[in-house]
Amino acid sequence: MAGYISEETINDILNTADIVSTVGEYTRLERRSGNDWWGCCPFHGEKTASFHVDGDKKFFYCFGCKKSGNIINFIMEMEKLSYADTLVALAKKNGIPIKYKDGFKPDENFKKNDEIEQNIDLYERTASMFHYFLLETEQGKKALDYVIKRGLTRETIEKFKLGYAPADRKWLKVFLRKKNYSDDFLNKSGLFSSKYPDYSFFSDRLMFPIFNRRGQVVAFGGRVIPPADESQRKYLNSGELIQFKKKETLFGFNFAKDAIRREKKVILCEGNMDVIAYHQCGLDYAVATLGTAFTEEHVKMLQGFVADGAVYLSFDSDGAGQAATWKAIKLCREHDLTVKIIRLQGGKDPAEIMLKYGAENLTAQVNNAILDSDYLLLRLGEKYPLDTPEGKRKAALEYFLYIDVLQSSIQKESCLELLCQTFNLKPEAVKRDFNNRDQARARTNIRSNNNQKEEVKQIKLDAELRGLIAVIADLDQFKVLHSNVIEDDFQNQSAKKLFKILEVCFNGQHFTINDILSHCDDEQLMQLITGSISSGVYKSGQVGVIVEDTIKYLKKNRLFAQRDKLLQRIKEYKVITEDDQKQLNNLLTEKLELDKKVQALGQK
Repeated sequence: MAGYISEETINDILNTADIVSTVGEYTRLERRSGNDWWGCCPFHGEKTASFHVDGDKKFFYCFGCKKSGNIINFIMEMEKLSYADTLVALAKKNGIPIKYKDGFKPDENFKKNDEIEQNIDLYERTASMFHYFLLETEQGKKALDYVIKRGLTRETIEKFKLGYAPADRKWLKVFLRKKNYSDDFLNKSGLFSSKYPDYSFFSDRLMFPIFNRRGQVVAFGGRVIPPADESQRKYLNSGELIQFKKKETLFGFNFAKDAIRREKKVILCEGNMDVIAYHQCGLDYAVATLGTAFTEEHVKMLQGFVADGAVYLSFDSDGAGQAATWKAIKLCREHDLTVKIIRLQGGKDPAEIMLKYGAENLTAQVNNAILDSDYLLLRLGEKYPLDTPEGKRKAALEYFLYIDVLQSSIQKESCLELLCQTFNLKPEAVKRDFNNRDQARARTNIRSNNNQKEEVKQIKLDAELRGLIAVIADLDQFKVLHSNVIEDDFQNQSAKKLFKILEVCFNGQHFTINDILSHCDDEQLMQLITGSISSGVYKSGQVGVIVEDTIKYLKKNRLFAQRDKLLQRIKEYKVITEDDQKQLNNLLTEKLELDKKVQALGQK
């Protein structure tokens, strides 16, 4: 098909498109002389720049992996596009009209590329409308008040094009129809519910447009606005779309890439508001993952920019945040990237610290980030009793897993010495254990099964998970479950994760088992789902009973939790005046009502 594109168009692309700025979107380039540019190769991991771009001759060559070619070859390799799709993408990016040979007209072969462009146009227009609602309408006032209360300036709001999705879920469809979009196109766009195609996917939420690296809106993230209905999911992201792949996208990367290139470092966050707060404070090299784990594709996006710099991790300090930090450390170190950890103090997130103490305080905390090796030793010191031989042994074995992923022998040696100094161990004994073949084999087994063992501990087929898997076996039951329970009713973290996935799929374009499994990035959980259903445990006649029992179980637990809080209030309540006594009597009456509800559930 590319043979039908005229030579004139191809030449226009090669002559007009700037290879230096294009390659610079994927790796940091430095000018050495004239129009010769050098950087770390974006195709293979390296710390010493061996990738050369000749701006005058418009070609690239890597002395390491030997990849070479012009801008067309570069985009084909980086984006995994066909030759024809690459020509079309470069022509559109550079404003070059596409001409075809002998009057040829594009047919279905260009359908995918055209669909991507049409979707982006739709999302750009929708983002502009959401932005207008936030800044210019009474409907958006509560969302605007919320972001201002969080400390965001008008300049920041406009930079990130924040918006508000109206509470009226039918408004968007009506508006877009007036703009001559067909129902068939809109129903496939990801902006509307598959179950109820006239209802928008996002409603009454603060909207975060998600941009691709070229600054085009390709998806959305939505946050409920406090105070919100507890049954609503706090955060909601667009599902996988033809123009949007979560594992290949980082929120804020379009704004951050120049700063990352300049500063040779990147801050990796957990949430959109974290990124925005860092940017407002002048730390404009922050990005975040989008409702998924940090992936190898994400590392490759950043590698060319920070190969001789560092990745700064800014995750929560809770158990999930520490687990995510370790996984990110491991992935970065496997690609020979330096890692530092930001330990935030004085607030639950960067936005709160910015609001309470100002940009200087947040900047100072980033500047005081510690190396991952020091962070892990501190964490291990808190995790194990280092005043016992067994505690020291366990801490050392776990730290060996970190040393194993280091790419430099010098780094390994230095970290072994640091381990000895920190835990007061004899170097000979530590090195002997580390180099011992039996120990090495044991570490290899631990390393390969480490995540699995952690997940096995978390994933227990309890009443919560059993009920959710029963729902997956008969998806019609989800409406029953969803109308009776909310995410916070689940205590099992794996069940909570699975309930979120079910909500996303139910509100999205597809609600099938395959869709649910495609959203599940947890291998152990996926195995549990497929294995349980395949075993025939969830027969059609039993699913309804299991779901009913699960609802009863979750409701009872919810009531128990409410009663425990109430008992604590009663216990701490001090009666001084008559009004105090009346209030206490009200609390006691409330407890009796809860007891009755618990008893009623038990009798059903």
